[in-house]
Parts: sequence; C-alpha cells; structure tokens
Amino acid sequence: MATEVTAASAEERYFIASQRQLVWRKFKRHRLAVISASVLIFAYLIAFSYEFVAPYGPLTQHEGYVHAPPVRVHVVDAEGRLRAPFVYGLQGELDLETFRRVFEEDTSVIHPLRFFARGEPYRFWGSIDGDLHLFDAGDEGRVFLLGTDALGRDVLSRILAGSRISLTIGLVGVLLSFVLGCILGGISGYFGGTPDLIIQRIIEFLGAIPNIPLWMALSAIIPINWPVIRVYFAITIILSVLSWTGLSRVVRGKLLELREYDFVTAAKLAGSGNGSIIVVHLLPGFLSYLIVHLTLAIPGMILGETALSFLGLGIQPPAVSWGTLLQGAQNVTNISIYPWLLTPALFVVVTVLLYNFVGDGLRDAADPYAMSGRG
Repeated sequence: MATEVTAASAEERYFIASQRQLVWRKFKRHRLAVISASVLIFAYLIAFSYEFVAPYGPLTQHEGYVHAPPVRVHVVDAEGRLRAPFVYGLQGELDLETFRRVFEEDTSVIHPLRFFARGEPYRFWGSIDGDLHLFDAGDEGRVFLLGTDALGRDVLSRILAGSRISLTIGLVGVLLSFVLGCILGGISGYFGGTPDLIIQRIIEFLGAIPNIPLWMALSAIIPINWPVIRVYFAITIILSVLSWTGLSRVVRGKLLELREYDFVTAAKLAGSGNGSIIVVHLLPGFLSYLIVHLTLAIPGMILGETALSFLGLGIQPPAVSWGTLLQGAQNVTNISIYPWLLTPALFVVVTVLLYNFVGDGLRDAADPYAMSGRG
C-alpha cells in the first residue's frame, strides 16, 4: 500500500511540475551533459582566477628556456625513493647540427613543488595586488607543464590567461546576438509587412557576404591604438553582428505561427501592448529552443574569436587569447619540432565539444513530457 501511495505521489508531482522542473529533472539524467556542464563551470572559475592558478604571468619571459619542452612532475626520484611532487632541473645545450637548443632533465637538481606559495607578483583583474599562486617550483625551479614558446613564456600560464577572453567573449557575444535575433525576428514575424521586408533583406545581404572579407572589413575599422578592453568589446560586437541572423529567422517563423493563436487575441483584448505580447506571451512559447540555441551558439563565438585572432584580425598581442596563442602554430615546421605550441587548439576543441554535449542534453530535455522523462 505504501508503495502504491509513493508511486501515485511521484506521478502526481510529475504532472503538476513546472516546465522548468521537468526540464531540469530530465537534464540531470543526461550524464554526459551534466559532466560537461560541471567541467565548463570549473573552466570558467579558472578563467576568472587565472592569475592565482597560473604559476607565471602570461608575459613573463624565462631567459635560457626558449622552446623548452613540457616538464614531467615526479613523485619517485632517480634512486627510487618516494617523495613529494617535484620537478628536475632543466639543462639546455645547443645542438650544433640543427642549431636548436636541446633540453634534458638534470636528476641531480630537485625542485619540490610548492602549493599556495608566494611567487611572482600580479594584479588580480588589473586592480588588486597579489602574489599567491596555486603552485610553482620555487625561485630557482621552473615548472613548464606545457613547455614554453619562442620567447620563453610558459604556455600553460598563457593558455589560462587566454581563457578569460576566449571563454567570456562567447558568453557576451551570444547574449548580444540573442537579443538582436529575438528583437528583430520578433518584429519581423509579429508585424510583417514593411518591417519584415526590410529585416529579411538585411539578413539576406549579410548572408551573401563571405565571412572572411566581412571580418577583414569590420576589423579594419578598429583603430590599432585602442586598449585591449575596447578591442575586446569591438570584436564581440563584430561576432554578434554576424551571428544573429539564423536565430532571427527561426523566431520569425515561430511568431508567424503563434500570432494567429487565440491567446494572442485575448492578450490584445486585455490591453497588452505589442512589445509585451512578443516578450511575455510569444517568445516563452518556444523558450526551450532558445535555450538550446544559446548553448550551441557559444562554441561558434569561441571559434569565431579564435579564427579572427589567428588571422591577425582580432585580439592583438600582447593581449592573450587562444587565437593569438595559435599564431605561433602557423608554421608547420615549428609544429613538427615544437608540437606543444599547438596545445591551445586542444583547449578550443575540448571546450566546443563540452558545449555541444550540454546542448545535446538541453535539447533532449526540451520535451519534458516525453515518456523517458518520467520517474
């Protein structure tokens, strides 16, 4: 009897649950999406506090360690004894045949890793002085987990620093394109007539222009002497201008269908304005799709910024983003000799995949009344 009551109460809770509760309940069952969302949240936390997480500053050059390979963290020394995590010293010698500097571990020199230690000073978000780092190898040691670049700068520290721009530009850019797409698509679909004609011709014009020439033209407008923050927002606006058209057409199509429904007529009779009808009554009718679109559009923004910066049209050095880091990987010869320079591309690929997994989970959860969502 108790089992029947419990089953009945669970069934009742299911049918009286709000749409948000149903979507969340089904999304939690998509394990890959939940794990991906957790990893993304962790990545944004690191991007927010990269000054603390990174062992060195993104512009710090280490003399004598140009193109140093990734170092290995050891817990067992050369004599087989168990120790706290440490790195060996690096010795670099010039190879007279290739004229490249070759690095080898010096097992006679051990640098224990220090955690939550005082190290290189920095300014947190450019305003708060600090020198506490998650880990380093002391004043004499060097811990290059992903190697160094052509100027002796730690690749891991630069990737962590670049994540702040590359990850946040996706969020800000998608928010702007989302607002543009919903507003212009809503006006086009709800009013029709001349506004619809003008907006659709603008969309067709933007869609007819090749992306790279358009990027070049819009980027050429940005003065070269602008500070990094201003360039950041300019690139965000450029990406938003290019990405709102697809969402706008979907919103238009949905509103062309929904505007004929009885509840829209009832809202008009109740005295609701056109703007209120679009925002309060029509857009929430396909909110699940809009949420999924947001999730899947962010990777496009990240790839767009990476492509712009890689081509030299976006964020410019000394500012750091994943796109600017990949500029050092343009030479195939460099990649064959120093493959760790391509590591930023791995972070881009993983981030895009994580967003796609989250988008898949949200898309599956968008139909909360499906039979698989019960229980």
